[in-house]
Amino acid sequence: MVTAELALAVPVVVMVLALGLAAIRVGVDQVRCVDAARLAARALARGDAEGSARALAATAGPPGAVVVLAAAGPEVSASVTASRDLAGWRVVTVRGSATAAREEVP
Repeated sequence: MVTAELALAVPVVVMVLALGLAAIRVGVDQVRCVDAARLAARALARGDAEGSARALAATAGPPGAVVVLAAAGPEVSASVTASRDLAGWRVVTVRGSATAAREEVP
């Protein structure tokens, strides 16, 4: 009887553990998207080239992230988006965005 209960419990425990680890990974990727967007917006605000800002975001963001940069008047913004698989169960999209004021060069 104990063997039958164990045979049912082990797969459930493994599945819950896998989903928990996948959720943590998605959370880490969310933070990486926010950090990547912040770095790119800051680089654009300093006056760095758009390619340089995009490269910064690509290296700081999760693998396969899409970086969108925009400049409107005195502000610049960056958005980083990535799709992540939640343990083969569902695809989750994580996003991060940041806006910064352009810095004046003396």
